[in-house]
Amino acid sequence: MTFSNYSPTAATWVERLEEKCREAQINPPIFQIVSDRRGGRTAWSSTVTVQGQNIAARFWYDGQYVNNAKEDAAEVALKHLNGSTPSSPAQSRNGW
Repeated sequence: MTFSNYSPTAATWVERLEEKCREAQINPPIFQIVSDRRGGRTAWSSTVTVQGQNIAARFWYDGQYVNNAKEDAAEVALKHLNGSTPSSPAQSRNGW
């Protein structure tokens, strides 16, 4: 019995998506960080490409939280692969 896959912390959405892709024997996800200048600030979001589909994160984030954008996109993609919709309401990219 081996515990090589054991992690003391919960898996991130990115890790879960990567694992799902490995299990399904599809190409690993490709993330892209995107930005939008809004007045004197820049908002950041992410997209992820899985099985040729480009899936966007639901929300835009301040620069210090750009990793949350990647996690958001991974969550949306994973739920898409699993056939369910994200639990949070969708937000337009133009709504911020």
